[in-house]
Amino acid sequence: MRDDREQRHARRREPGGIRQWSATRAFPLLATAALLVIGMGSSTLWGPHMAGKTAWALPHDLWGTLVAASRLLHLRLGGLYSRPTGLVSFPGAAIILVPVAAVIDAAGLSLRVPGPHYSQPGAWLLAGPYAIAASSTVLFAADAIAERLGVSRLMRAVLAAAEAVALWNVSVQWGHPEDAVAVALLLYAMLALADGRAERSAWLAGAAIAVQPLVLLALPFVAVIIEPRRLVSYLGRAAAPGALAIGVAAAANWSATFAAMTKQPNWPAIDHPTPWTALAEHLSGGAVAAGPARAVAIAVACGCAFVVGRRWRAQGIATPWNAVTFAELLWWAAFAFALRTAFEPVMVAYYIWPVLAVALITATSSWPRLIATTAAAAALTALSQLRWHGPWAWWSVMVAGLAITLGVARTSQSAGPLSVTPGSVPAVQPELGDAR
Repeated sequence: MRDDREQRHARRREPGGIRQWSATRAFPLLATAALLVIGMGSSTLWGPHMAGKTAWALPHDLWGTLVAASRLLHLRLGGLYSRPTGLVSFPGAAIILVPVAAVIDAAGLSLRVPGPHYSQPGAWLLAGPYAIAASSTVLFAADAIAERLGVSRLMRAVLAAAEAVALWNVSVQWGHPEDAVAVALLLYAMLALADGRAERSAWLAGAAIAVQPLVLLALPFVAVIIEPRRLVSYLGRAAAPGALAIGVAAAANWSATFAAMTKQPNWPAIDHPTPWTALAEHLSGGAVAAGPARAVAIAVACGCAFVVGRRWRAQGIATPWNAVTFAELLWWAAFAFALRTAFEPVMVAYYIWPVLAVALITATSSWPRLIATTAAAAALTALSQLRWHGPWAWWSVMVAGLAITLGVARTSQSAGPLSVTPGSVPAVQPELGDAR
């Protein structure tokens, strides 16, 4: 196992390593290029033209995070959670945008929020491609897992296209690259576990949490696979990056950081109220506190992981690591992400994306599953843009659609392990407890 990894790393260092990598990851590369061209073209050229407008069609949510990144660049840490950033995630969401914020600053471009009198901000020409490219890291993570599971190249091509269609929602439409980067890091953490590299996996999971703590929903299902005597060290490493980042922000401005992390305001008059809106704490400006409901979703995920972990151990699925383990873990991660949508007091269209992104990978066990899941993901991505505003209509369609998608993508254990080809996850690997 270790020899195989060393050989792969050695091949990457060879003169043709980049070309070989490009050939291996050709499908996510092509999907990223298409997303960049279509995303930037539709937001600045033909999209506004077709709508009869001169203003660019921009993801306004991105601007607040860019302001936070600019403040971080200039070490104004006390302003990370102060207006107008609107940041309610961990500081990693701003950290990943620091490079483009530096370029925008050097170019002398403004980060003023787009509006009627500022309809074509030049900063978008830099921030847009960067945000889309950063979001596309999840395409490469999905392809790497599909390759490891022995999925055919044709199916991987379809997977990359389907993932790119779903990714439109979170990257181009809403401007939240942190969600995609966090899911990508979590997928790479799972891949590291498959390689028997538990320490690397823990740091990747920690980086994912620091960027967007929504991945905490899936972490309990990862934890139940790890040998109990190594669990404390794994969780310690996974907690460190986020704890450090939020600790620095809190030291710089405790009140703003505490309010943002515990309340996590959202606006039902702007986005989609759900049946839980009436039970949420109402804040000033028409907002409600989404933080407590998200804590409930994480607690439910922990309970589900405990039950599932016991079943895995009883059925011998958790160890040794194999393709069935990987497929099971992916599906339950998608299920965990769906829990967020079930408990949110206010929903936004891109909240459904993590479920679709992970479910599509699970669906590569067969062509019928992949085709059906792709169709469901595309339909839900389109339906999520509808402006239905009642507490039941839009939310119930999304929750039901995600349930159907998860059901279609589910791989039956009775069907045996997924097909495994040379270089993919072997049928039997060392137990994760033996990983160093």
